Amino acid sequence: MDSSTILEKYFPQLSAQQKAQFQELGNLYVEWNEKINVISRKDIEHIYERHILHALAIGKFQNLSRKKVLDVGTGGGFPGIPLAILFPDAEFTLVDSIGKKIKVVHAIVDKLGLENVDALHQRAEKTKGKFDFVVSRAVTRMKSFVHWVHPMIQSEKPEDNCGIIALKGGDLEEEMAEIKRMYQEVSISKYFSEPFFETKKIIFVPF
Repeated sequence: MDSSTILEKYFPQLSAQQKAQFQELGNLYVEWNEKINVISRKDIEHIYERHILHALAIGKFQNLSRKKVLDVGTGGGFPGIPLAILFPDAEFTLVDSIGKKIKVVHAIVDKLGLENVDALHQRAEKTKGKFDFVVSRAVTRMKSFVHWVHPMIQSEKPEDNCGIIALKGGDLEEEMAEIKRMYQEVSISKYFSEPFFETKKIIFVPF
C-alpha cells in the first residue's frame, strides 16, 4: 500500500493527531474492503494517492474551515472523511443511498473519533438543512446533480462564495454546457504532481 507520507508532502501543516488519523485511515479501508467492497481491488493498493489525496484536492482549492459541507454519494466516505480530518472545525454531513457503504463510514468515523461528521443512509434530495458547500466525486452528470442539490446550498450571501465542488475527470465541456451556469474548472495537477492527477479536475459551480 502506498504511504500516508504522500499527504505530508502537500500538507506539511498537519498536526500529529491528523497524521495519526490519516495513517489509521488507510489501514481501516484495507480492513473494511475485505468485508464490504467500497474501493476497487486494484485501487486499494493506491488508496493514499487515488482516494485520500484526490479527496484533499478540494482542500487545496477551497478552505472549508468553519463551513457546513454536504458530501453527496459519499460511498465509503470520499471525499468527506479525508476532508473532515483536514478541517476539524468544519461540519460534514455524508449521505449515500446504499446502507452498507454508510455502515463503513460510521465504523471509520467512530474509530477515528471524528466528532465533526454525521453520516446518513438516504437519498441526497431527502437531506434537510442548508450547507455552504456540496462536494462529490463523479456521482452523476452535473445537470442532474445541480437539480438535486441546489435547494440545499446557502446562497443568501454571494460574497461567501458557496456552491458545488465536484471531483471529475476527462473532457467535461459537453457535460458542463448542459447546466447553463457559470462554473470554474481547475486541473488537480496544479496542486499535485503525480501522473494520476493529469486528467483529474475540480469543478466549482457557485450559487
